[in-house]
Parts: sequence; structure tokens; C-alpha cells
Amino acid sequence: MNSDYSLYLVTDRGLLQGRSLLEEVRKAVKGGVSMVQLREKEAGSREFYELAQALQTELRDLGVPLLINDRLDIALAVDADGLHLGQEDLPLPVARSLLGREKIIGLSINKREEAWEGEKMGADYLGVSPVFATPTKADAPPATGLEFLASLRQEIKIPLVAIGGINKENLKMIKETGADGAAVISALMGASDIEGEARKLRQIWERS
Repeated sequence: MNSDYSLYLVTDRGLLQGRSLLEEVRKAVKGGVSMVQLREKEAGSREFYELAQALQTELRDLGVPLLINDRLDIALAVDADGLHLGQEDLPLPVARSLLGREKIIGLSINKREEAWEGEKMGADYLGVSPVFATPTKADAPPATGLEFLASLRQEIKIPLVAIGGINKENLKMIKETGADGAAVISALMGASDIEGEARKLRQIWERS
């Protein structure tokens, strides 16, 4: 499975206004999304599992990796391509021992020390967040900014994925820091034409 972090979609069904998650993700991938993280903070385990199973089938056919946010049990149950962990989630080495070396494991970081530790523990990539202020995560820490992202690029060898408030207006600046990808939530999930918006973001990334 290709680990292309460049245009990384994080789902948020609350922004879809009743539209089908599977259909909208399919459109996003058609527009150029290269990786998808299923994030379900409100869903019960059964609903999360069923969504993940359906999305995994869909994305596997499209050749795009599916990562599960936080829930190791769901990732294992649907044989997802990977898992994304926060600082308060299951320790990364424990998740790795259960998922195996072939799966992708990402870790959210907000501080330089967290980045060093994440790389040392064997994360496949680091989610640097939030680069800009974001409305989609009420408990998000203060924005880290572009300078922090650029400085991390000089110190960390594994891929860096920027997240938090990323859109068409600032994506070029993200690419210029040397980041390997940008994770997008509301700029895609809140768009009426998700395929068209994904295509615009892809074009900006490729041209930067």
C-alpha cells in the first residue's frame, strides 16, 4: 500500500450535513486525496466498526490507505492500513506490537520533545498540530505555526504531516516548510463540491 501523505483527509461527518460519508470520501479520493483517517469521536463501537469496514472495502479498491483515529480495536477488527494516535492514547510501542511492522502508525505532536520521542518510538509519521488555529477541535492547543514546522523538518527524518486550519489559502506555505503532507478536515468535509475542492488542493500541492 502506498504511503503518500501529501493530501490527507481526516473525516468529520458533522460537516457533511447528512450526505453519505462513503460517497463524499470517494469523491475526495477522485479529486486527489492520497490517505484517509476515519475519525469518529461520537460513534459507538458498533457504528464505528461498520463505518470503518465499509470505508476500508471502498478505499482498498481505490488503492488509498485507511487509518483509524485512536481506536486500535477498530483498526484490528477491519484490518485497516494503520492507526493514528494522540499523546493520551495507547502507547505507540504497545500499538505497534499488536498491529505489526507492516501497518502505518502516526502520532500527533505539539512539542519538539514529543516529536523526538515519537521518532524514537518508531512512528511512521508525525501529525504536527495545530499549525493554524482550527475550529474542528475544541480542545486543540495553541497553534504551533509555520516556523515550528519548518524547524522540525531540519531535525526529524520521518514524514511530517501538518494539520489544523489548512485550506487553499495557506497550503502552499505548508509545502514550502518541507512537510510531507497536509491533513485537511473542514476545507474538504465542509465543501459542497468535495471532489472539486480536493482537485484544487492537489493542484496547489503539486505546483508549490
